[in-house]
Amino acid sequence: MAERTVTFKGNPLSLIGPQLKTGDKAPDFACASAALEVVTLSKTPATTRLFSVVPSLDTPVCNQQTHRFDEEIGKMKDKVVCYTVSLDMPFAQKRFCSAENISNLQTLSDLHDQSFGKNYGVLIKGLPVPLLSRAIFVVDKTGKITYCEYVPEVGQHPNYEKAIEALKAVA
Repeated sequence: MAERTVTFKGNPLSLIGPQLKTGDKAPDFACASAALEVVTLSKTPATTRLFSVVPSLDTPVCNQQTHRFDEEIGKMKDKVVCYTVSLDMPFAQKRFCSAENISNLQTLSDLHDQSFGKNYGVLIKGLPVPLLSRAIFVVDKTGKITYCEYVPEVGQHPNYEKAIEALKAVA
């Protein structure tokens, strides 16, 4: 199997884990919530879920991505659940959401054991600190991935329109 890479400021870096695709069963993970509780896939509601994966909430593109999905989810929040996943500390995630008035999505910190990054193929190898690569996963109520996007350059935005379209299709 060929090594998977992503670019970070133009430099190629390896990704740890599989490249998931539409139709795959969503892998399990163990992340920490803002309340410092361990959240696994089975502990998320059996409804349509969007996982918005970002390197760090304290960067401009991640900030914009989180705001965009918070706004979109606000229009469908009775039908879907959205999680922003990063390696930020849960305290920092909570502070960010409070300061930025993010209220329609939940944050998950993969700092616990990096299982989201490893199992979803978004953990970047080769940086001085661990980061997740930007990606979007839509998981339906049966736990099947119905949409995924691995953004090839960490500093680029995902395709918001396609992600929202995919979310609405299974909501």
